[in-house]
Amino acid sequence: MMKPAALLLADGTRFDGEGIGYDALALGEAVFYTGMTGYEEALTDPSYAGQLLTFTYPMIGNYGISGTAAQHARACVSGAIVKRISAHPSHHAMVTDLASWLALQRVPTLVGIDTRALTSVLREHGTIRAALAVGTPAIERMESALAPYARETSTVGLVADVATRSVQTAGTAGGPHVVVIDCGVKRAIVRDLSALGARLTVVPYDASGEEILARAPDAVVISPGPGDPTDLPETIETLRGLVGRVPMFGVCLGHQLLALACGARTYKLPYGHRGGNQPVKDVVHDMVLVTAHNHGYAVDGATLPPELEPTMINLNDGTNEGFRHRTLPIAAVQFHPEASPGPFDARYLFGEWLGELS
Repeated sequence: MMKPAALLLADGTRFDGEGIGYDALALGEAVFYTGMTGYEEALTDPSYAGQLLTFTYPMIGNYGISGTAAQHARACVSGAIVKRISAHPSHHAMVTDLASWLALQRVPTLVGIDTRALTSVLREHGTIRAALAVGTPAIERMESALAPYARETSTVGLVADVATRSVQTAGTAGGPHVVVIDCGVKRAIVRDLSALGARLTVVPYDASGEEILARAPDAVVISPGPGDPTDLPETIETLRGLVGRVPMFGVCLGHQLLALACGARTYKLPYGHRGGNQPVKDVVHDMVLVTAHNHGYAVDGATLPPELEPTMINLNDGTNEGFRHRTLPIAAVQFHPEASPGPFDARYLFGEWLGELS
């Protein structure tokens, strides 16, 4: 059943439409996602924690929800914004429709607005804090709730909300032992590393260096996750202590954390990179990859210390997309090698890195 719903941006811009499923008031950063497909993966991607996700493609949900594409045990977004949700989805793997799933996941969802117009606002203003309200009571509280939230800048707590709090294992015995530092790891990363023969131990983002080394890893992977990397100073310090002691590979937030640990700096992008259509040049192999992104912060390539060599560059805006250490087995990429926009353009990266361990 549809009900009144609205989105209010911190600059006063308002979009009114209809809400589905779940009456609530959600606060978060309003961001946009440019993919035509992949909505199940995006809504369950831990890197979207604390964000109100706008889908730029006008109809979402035409192949329903399978459950197998989910990247986390639950939806991670704070809210969703779409032009139109498919009323008659069809796919052999579908177990439910998108609208029903969003209601079950208690995700406040705004439908019926011009999402292209909203995206234009976000491209002009940049990522902006906002309130999404579904139901009349929530709409009445929207403005008063947004005012104090809009003054905040911290993303502290987002990683803790989506990362594991216990040690987990995956993969098969006999392969290289990889410890994954979970800052919001996607299931596809665990799947791909396992498929390459690795034995995985997934530890919380705040595990100490001593705890990690006590597990005798052959290598460490630092996962993607939400928020500002500088809000994780303890994790950065842990990685700094692991430099030179164990091979490491960082993905997305992990890329930023490794860069900070090695002495580089990061900064916030105007509106981030999100979607499955970002062109990245691999300057080592001299080829262009179609890549999937989901991040609002970037490594400042000009601040990479001499021991770090740039390996990837974003062809849209020139931002750093990867680096490797000149003498140590350390590398990182800003995009998601486990995603499938190419569909397999970047899959070689995990295999190449694991191959170097043997």
